[in-house]
Amino acid sequence: MDSLTEALLSGAGPQEIARHELPPSYEAAHLLARDVGMFDGVQDKDVRKSLHVGRVPMPDIAPDEVVVAVMASSINYNTVWSATFAPVPTFEFLKRQARQGGYAARHDQPHHVLGSDAAGIVVRTGAGVRHWKTGDHVVASCVQVDEQEPATHADAMLGTGQRIWGYETNFGGLAHYAVVRASQLLPKPAHLTWEESAGVLLTATTSYRMLVGANGARIKQGDIVLIWGATGGLGAFAVQMVKNAGGIAVGVVSSERKAKALRRLGCDVVIDRNDIGMGGDSAPTPERTIELGKRLGREIRRHVGEDPHVVFDHVGRATFGISVFVVRKGGTVVTCGSSTGYDHHFDNRYLWMNLKRIIGSHAANLQEQAECNRLVRLGHLSPVLSEVFTLKDVGEAARLVQLNRHTGKVGVLCLAPEEGLGVTDPALRKKIGPARLNPLRAPAAPAVAEVS
Repeated sequence: MDSLTEALLSGAGPQEIARHELPPSYEAAHLLARDVGMFDGVQDKDVRKSLHVGRVPMPDIAPDEVVVAVMASSINYNTVWSATFAPVPTFEFLKRQARQGGYAARHDQPHHVLGSDAAGIVVRTGAGVRHWKTGDHVVASCVQVDEQEPATHADAMLGTGQRIWGYETNFGGLAHYAVVRASQLLPKPAHLTWEESAGVLLTATTSYRMLVGANGARIKQGDIVLIWGATGGLGAFAVQMVKNAGGIAVGVVSSERKAKALRRLGCDVVIDRNDIGMGGDSAPTPERTIELGKRLGREIRRHVGEDPHVVFDHVGRATFGISVFVVRKGGTVVTCGSSTGYDHHFDNRYLWMNLKRIIGSHAANLQEQAECNRLVRLGHLSPVLSEVFTLKDVGEAARLVQLNRHTGKVGVLCLAPEEGLGVTDPALRKKIGPARLNPLRAPAAPAVAEVS
């Protein structure tokens, strides 16, 4: 173990951390360029076969970058995409970025360090970094932007230079150390553990932009919101946001186990997709889409008396036609992804003749992220962590998400030696209580350890 890592794990303060050199290499979950094509013609693209855990070189950092010692990270679906080399190998993203030259050239490596979430400690800052210093406890956003591009200053997500860190860039968060831009960082919620914090930012802020922010559906009191995949990372935060806004959350899940978890989240209406005859991830035929839409609509009206104002859809091909059909006249379908396929089919008559809207949404800009993170820091949004793995078992963690056998977020311990560390505001944690802090996990003793 290198001296910096030893210092961090012994609870060293900022001055002690600064005394130690960055290690020349570090442990990371990564892909290898030589493996591209390994799944050609293979039906089950098992991510455990492509994900490697081992040492990679520490890169130099740019003036606007920060090195974070990653205490914990989490699995997002983009890790599954990356590890299956689909829809395109992510090494193509790295080559494209490297063509800019300068520091961007570092990203084109024979390895790709994955991970778009991280909670940890700042250990180095570039010469141009103003708002962060060594020893700060931070969470990392997945969004990297080109701050010199005009569109970025209207909405960072509109810039052509916007990329998702750890997916479209190298040096991601499923590692002992990560390289991020200073504009990706926000303060870690002090009442949460490392692993709880690491499972929040990507999914929570994506849901925030989709539902709450000015760029999304802008839900209000009384709105009925249909949420597909309501116990996944995105959906579980969406349920909380709808409830916080005074809306009525209607969640769709795929099993009784997930239905029980959704009830613990406080969802108003819980619908098992199997009960309406909607099993599997394949896209229904046009006729079947209308039939399933009618069944789902009747079930929603049976519970709440009306059609939904908003449909929250990240499932994609298997659900999108139903979403367009079932949302009320003048309603909104907001989408941020397509885990079952990107080629969506829907009957446009139900869209244009009923004045419905479709809003495309992607991640969140820094202001939206800061507003969402504030809600987490105040205790108004809770983590949705369900399971935690170690970095060496990252393949198993990603496989769980690949097969949709998880609920909420799947955490990964990186430098943190065990769960329950990182809490620096035990009073707020005690006030909120363990049931609200971890609604998707089995009850456990609250963490109160105060560590750096």
